[in-house]
Amino acid sequence: MKVGFIGLGAMGWHMAANLAGKGFLQAVYTRQRQQAEDFAGQYHVRAATSAVHLWDDCDVVAMCIPADRDVMETVEALAVPAAKGRLVIDSSTVARETAIDAAELLARTGTRFLDAPITGGTEGARLARLTFMVGGHPEDYVAALPLFEAMGQRHIHIGPHGSGQATKAVNQVMAAGVAQAVTEGLAFAAALGLPLHLVVDAVGTGAAGSWFVQNRGRGMINGEYPPGFKVSLHHKDLMICQQMAAQLGGDLPCVDTTLAQYQTLMAEGHGDEDISSLYRLNKRLFPQH
Repeated sequence: MKVGFIGLGAMGWHMAANLAGKGFLQAVYTRQRQQAEDFAGQYHVRAATSAVHLWDDCDVVAMCIPADRDVMETVEALAVPAAKGRLVIDSSTVARETAIDAAELLARTGTRFLDAPITGGTEGARLARLTFMVGGHPEDYVAALPLFEAMGQRHIHIGPHGSGQATKAVNQVMAAGVAQAVTEGLAFAAALGLPLHLVVDAVGTGAAGSWFVQNRGRGMINGEYPPGFKVSLHHKDLMICQQMAAQLGGDLPCVDTTLAQYQTLMAEGHGDEDISSLYRLNKRLFPQH
């Protein structure tokens, strides 16, 4: 398979690099032309001048871009007669309805589609340890397995188009809950005067242990929040979750709380920090310590 990749952000750069390392990557495209040229020079692939020009020499286009509107604009550009029989894989995080609309639009030109959002953070992208949650036709999922294996360590076919994005929404709700619990717990430990590095070691492998504790705990206690998953991006994702819950006539209290806190963090200039910067706010729960 010859793959074109769209989107060279914090996740996409590493995903494309891993495809290049396995010999799949043929070309890249991003709106930031210099970024595409830099990547192409480093990994010896072609920098396409537009998304549609990826079809010149690729039979698969994978993408990881920021928002629903970006995805639909890109899909519209890719939905051309030359794409008939070829495959688009979208690893962006967007609404389930956006994935379904993208699949329907591409189907008009006979183009196949998988919604395949990811989890694992920038570390997972860099080390090819991502998990893909995939929606689409089973035969397209099977065809894409070598690409998922080049970029990640787990890939799960959930169901029809949109089910990958629905599962990612569930993931983002759970991620918010974990981040809230861990940052609040560490704020409590700090107020108790405990040695936080030892607390992280003690709880990190027990019932309260998690990827978040193990990978973000020490950074938080050192006041460091490098962007593994930016506050602004999780805010965008949780807005999607909130809207989905409303359509079901339900509510997501943890999401509501986290969104309010993210708005505060962004207003204070921390939108590009990792979501572990919730610790900044939860320390304020104990103002006397």
